Amino acid sequence: MYLEELIGTVELENKEIEYKAKLNRDDVVSWLKTVCGFANSSGGVFFIGVEDKTNKLIGFDRKGADNERNFFNNQINERVSPRPEYDINFINYQIRGSERFIIKIQIEESRVKPVILKYNGVPSIYMRRSGMTNGASYEEIINMSIKSHNASFDTLTSDREYSKDDFTDMFGFCEERNDGSNVLSDKYLASIGFFDEEGRLKNGAVLFADDYTGEKTEVQCSVFSGFNKGSERIVSVNKYKGNITNSINFMLEFVRQRMNHSIIKTDDGRINVDAYPQRALFEGIINAVAHRDYYFDGTQIQVDIFKDRLEITSPGSFFQHETVKKTYDLSSLISKRRNELICNILVACNAMEAAGTGFEKIEEEYSLTDKKHKPFICAESDHFTLVLPDMTYQEGVKDDGTPNLSFFPVRGGSKHDKRILEYCYFNAHNAKEISEYLGISNSSYLRNTILKKLVSNSLLHEEKNSDSVYYRTNRDLVSID
Repeated sequence: MYLEELIGTVELENKEIEYKAKLNRDDVVSWLKTVCGFANSSGGVFFIGVEDKTNKLIGFDRKGADNERNFFNNQINERVSPRPEYDINFINYQIRGSERFIIKIQIEESRVKPVILKYNGVPSIYMRRSGMTNGASYEEIINMSIKSHNASFDTLTSDREYSKDDFTDMFGFCEERNDGSNVLSDKYLASIGFFDEEGRLKNGAVLFADDYTGEKTEVQCSVFSGFNKGSERIVSVNKYKGNITNSINFMLEFVRQRMNHSIIKTDDGRINVDAYPQRALFEGIINAVAHRDYYFDGTQIQVDIFKDRLEITSPGSFFQHETVKKTYDLSSLISKRRNELICNILVACNAMEAAGTGFEKIEEEYSLTDKKHKPFICAESDHFTLVLPDMTYQEGVKDDGTPNLSFFPVRGGSKHDKRILEYCYFNAHNAKEISEYLGISNSSYLRNTILKKLVSNSLLHEEKNSDSVYYRTNRDLVSID
């Protein structure tokens, strides 16, 4: 008998569903981390007594079901803090005249985060993503804590007092983009929480001050002679620390001064073509500033010009901490405002729209191009990158998104080692995906010799999920050139 016969729908393991035939007594972390991952993300349903590969009902008799429930509760109480909210229900069924039970546990998203699993004295924090449970990133941990207190960085109160004379750059930026008018009155600034009733500035407001030169707004702009960072000569690197509006202008000017230009001849004359359409460039930079995670210290917005493209990378996740593989459908991506105060200032300055249509504008600028010249975006749990193809480079984007890596070669390793480590550096992949990427067969030799040797030398980490094994590059031993 199968689960779908009992509950009426077919449900495969995903972000919100997990199956276990039985709770593992010898490896409690293997299932406790799933409970914590559900509680730290958006909640989920945990079935016990169901085979994960087939949805076949294994079940328990009445006493066995009661024992499983008690063991579950005891382990949660002993090892998980704060204790997540959950409901346990027994679902009974008949097979060969005998009564059997499966256990359904509805785990709620925790109101207090992060939920921590402590085993052998070591605390760990997990997140649930796309049917897999993995360790939470540094940024995810910070965001969980922030959400528990419902406060973003830019809305926290600083110890600095507001003075209009300290924000001439911001007012000038606003007037420039509003045809000489200044809509940033003191009344408006107070209404959006730029400063509190006592006149103390919020953190986000401080970042607009004329004299701000801290790391929160640091940017790095680079030009590379070829197609990637690792194997090509760096033509120039410029770093800048300043207030938000000056940082925006710095990035814009850096690209404008260094990007290519071309001419297209027509029957009526000539058309000048910029490598990166001005509106797309502006929207891309504003997007990076608006959605940057300003809690991250020691990070920077990176603007990198390559032979075939421009990459704008901003610290912080973009799509609710999920990874997003390369996608060209920018208009379908709906971003959630991370920095409400900063966004309100940029909206008032006519630098972004309240409706959040920046990606649509970028797509419009590239609407007449071929697939090789379409902009795209990639997102990891701790950063996101917008890629604008160079309109003057006829062959389109060449880079495949993999980094150039530096590591100590494995003794007796294979010719595929470097490409495997590059492919698995940003995202975990299973053997089938790796074989397809390499263009070789998914053989036992690949799994038991090539991949196993990389794992045994600690260059790859194994991440087991149900009946699949995923491989991720060990960033402690492998670094980007």
